[in-house]
Amino acid sequence: MVTSGRKLLITGVAGFIGFHLSRWLLANGETVIGIDNLNDYYDVGLKQARLEQLFPFKGFQFVQMDISDRAAIADSFATHRPDIVINLAAQAGVRYSLTNPHAYADSNLIGFLNILEGCRHTQVQHLVFASSSSVYGANTKVPFSVDDPVDRPVSLYAVTKRANELMAYTYSHLYGVPSTGLRFFTVYGPWGRPDMAYFSFTRDILEGTPIKVFNYGNMQRDFTYIDDIIEGLVRVINRIPLAKSMSSVDDQPIQPQVAPYQLYNIGNHQPVKLLNFIEILEKHLGLEAKISFLPMQPGDVPETYADVKNLEVDTGFRPKTSLEVGLKHFVDWYLSYYK
Repeated sequence: MVTSGRKLLITGVAGFIGFHLSRWLLANGETVIGIDNLNDYYDVGLKQARLEQLFPFKGFQFVQMDISDRAAIADSFATHRPDIVINLAAQAGVRYSLTNPHAYADSNLIGFLNILEGCRHTQVQHLVFASSSSVYGANTKVPFSVDDPVDRPVSLYAVTKRANELMAYTYSHLYGVPSTGLRFFTVYGPWGRPDMAYFSFTRDILEGTPIKVFNYGNMQRDFTYIDDIIEGLVRVINRIPLAKSMSSVDDQPIQPQVAPYQLYNIGNHQPVKLLNFIEILEKHLGLEAKISFLPMQPGDVPETYADVKNLEVDTGFRPKTSLEVGLKHFVDWYLSYYK
């Protein structure tokens, strides 16, 4: 459990993961300052509906702000002086990055730099930030390990997420900012993102519209249920990385201090074929999908598969929710929310 009494700043608070994490923390007595710009990348009404779930908590304060606004972020850090920062704000989406590249530079690069500067100047206890399985790019060795090289990105989105990891490491090394990056694998569940395939599939199946299945269905994804993501986040928040004093590695001399920095994969470590995923969704909806098979889209990859050994060793947790159970929860929420 998270220890009460700390002040947590969460960016992207009206987003899918930010909302769920904030609700969990607030329900457990934490104080949360939530930042979000409420942009229209997808339905603003859904973002506002998430926030309505948070406003009743007395420990919640919402600030509408863009993390790319350097002066506003600096002022917010100086005013609130958070103990913990969880950066979940980002311009998401692989395909959107092909047509709107500057949005990714503004939010994922400039915005993240502003967050790092805020952490540096207010001596936060721990920065936890969202990365992505997209950083593995064209890698073919599976499962994907945080020790694998990640120098073949296939989308600008992936580039910005890898840049975040390197930027955070540098601030950990230079300024001692304790930082933990989390590579999320295809997160799904209630209150999810409408731009994600499982969400649009559900909408199209219900409307009788053909769903678009790329690479002719030859895709596998490590679908990870939102509750598992939140449990992993909560455990990681409490595990502040420490700098380790070392004089050599493999008998080679190195600098005497290793940065207080850590990376984890958070995935279900069980990739599912896309066509099997659609079958489960059809069962829960009680409807058969009309499918339009299409070639692979630029920026996409055929498979994701998380190696979560270091997450399990360090935190005692590994995601466990089956797709059967998770999709049932999502469909129940979707039918209720959209009536």
